[in-house]
Amino acid sequence: MRHIIAVLLENEAGALSRVVGLFAQRSYNIESLTVAPTEDSSLSRLTLTTIGDETIIEQIIKHLYRLVEVVRVINLSESEHIERELLLIKLRAEGQARSEIKRTCDIFRGQIVDVTANSYIIQLYGPGEKLDAFISAIGKATILEVVRSGVSGISRGDKVLTI
Repeated sequence: MRHIIAVLLENEAGALSRVVGLFAQRSYNIESLTVAPTEDSSLSRLTLTTIGDETIIEQIIKHLYRLVEVVRVINLSESEHIERELLLIKLRAEGQARSEIKRTCDIFRGQIVDVTANSYIIQLYGPGEKLDAFISAIGKATILEVVRSGVSGISRGDKVLTI
């Protein structure tokens, strides 16, 4: 099962590499990883997605807490949460294909952020399933390049990731 884990860690050199190293040493796969400073400049929030059953996720969380830089860990998948991902996609857009791409973009509530004579760059955000559906709807023949941000997530309600 896919899990989204949010980690609050000290914003210092090497902290991210120790978290990634922990996963590599134990052969756990990281599907996506997003990290940025929080409102407190001494802390960063790391959000990662991984696959595993409950026992593996419990082990991952225990190992994370053993790292000196880790302040707090939450498995967002255990409760209601909001998750979003950003997609930037460059598409070949020539002739009739231009209007079809524009219609598909509108259906998925995407934005065309760059236009050239032969291509469009589209920005789309939402759950990963929505982005996957857009890519399927567009078709691989027109795709030139795909960039995805990885999952960012936050728990709903009163549950917060703070010190």
